[in-house]
Amino acid sequence: MTGPWVRCYQSRPQARLRLFCFPHAGGTASAYRLWPPLLPAGVEMLAVQYPGREERFSEPALTTMDELVAQLVSGLRAELDRPFVFFGHSMGASVAYETALALRRAGLPMPQRLVVSGKEAPEHAVLGEVHLRDDEGLVHELSALGGTGAAVLEHPELRELLLPIVRADYRLIETYLPAPAEPLGCPVTAFVGDSDPELTVDQARDWDKTTTGGFDLQVFPGDHFYLMDGRAQVVAALNRRLPLAPSQPAS
Repeated sequence: MTGPWVRCYQSRPQARLRLFCFPHAGGTASAYRLWPPLLPAGVEMLAVQYPGREERFSEPALTTMDELVAQLVSGLRAELDRPFVFFGHSMGASVAYETALALRRAGLPMPQRLVVSGKEAPEHAVLGEVHLRDDEGLVHELSALGGTGAAVLEHPELRELLLPIVRADYRLIETYLPAPAEPLGCPVTAFVGDSDPELTVDQARDWDKTTTGGFDLQVFPGDHFYLMDGRAQVVAALNRRLPLAPSQPAS
């Protein structure tokens, strides 16, 4: 069923809804591997796998939003045969948003809801320079955000494999400035950690301007990667916003 762009950790052929999960910068599909048991039985999760990592390691990582989104629209097209929701964290939130806009331009099915996590609204996007730093500067940034374990960063071989992917992703998101767009028609939800050093709650709240379909915001305890330690709480909050889904997780 799935191609290179998505990984399905728990197949649910009878699912009435698909949940596409978009990873953060430097992240992989496996960031969501523990989510399926927490989701309702009527929901099948497909985790997006960007090029350049895990089983796609031999492919070059993409460094522009336009190129990534164009390839995503083509790669996800076959999986849009039933209602679906987009969830994206950090860079993944921007990728999910731009993919939704691209689907609309192409006349393809649209998500039932867009859930953006740990990312400022498009109007607050700014250019960045982390991708231009040396390796030590890049490691310092990752350590400050808490998204990559110190043990991984201290391991020379793993660090050598990880940093080029992280640098490519940072180049992508730091050179991305959203173009003005008509609001989406689907509901938009923003999740944010209350101690996130990357953005404020007000910057997350401004996602309300990206939709005419209704908006809500939920603040969680934690930093930029609040959803790691708070996985169960985050998925429970997501479940409450999934259409067509039973109220209880799968056993």
